[in-house]
Amino acid sequence: MLESLWQQPRNQKVAVLLALVGAVMPMVVPLVGLHKFYLRQPGWGVVYLLLFATPIPHVASAIEAVWYLLLPSEEFEERFNGGFGGAGRRQMAGSKPEQVGAVAEALRQLEGLRQEGLLSEYEFEQKRRQLLEHL
Repeated sequence: MLESLWQQPRNQKVAVLLALVGAVMPMVVPLVGLHKFYLRQPGWGVVYLLLFATPIPHVASAIEAVWYLLLPSEEFEERFNGGFGGAGRRQMAGSKPEQVGAVAEALRQLEGLRQEGLLSEYEFEQKRRQLLEHL
């Protein structure tokens, strides 16, 4: 169940709200960094929690709340949902089955190359994204 929650698309308004909570909560309540966990950045979330007694993560959360609020929704989707938010899903739903099958086969081949060590993780991810953009 946690895995399915982890894969759910992130909502921009929820991210803004969580960042604001971290910015305005007093330094005695360690709620700062919740937005980082929500946005699948647990490393940064831990850093924020470790520094919760200082003003640093509170100020950073306030700045990030404004940034998330001003970020165009398409860019938010690309950054935090891997580009597969609403528009990406609608596009994929309208794809032809044979096109989906061809991309799926290409992804399997890419995975094989990665497992054999012929592609780095970075190269694999770049090629995977390129293939998925064609859907």
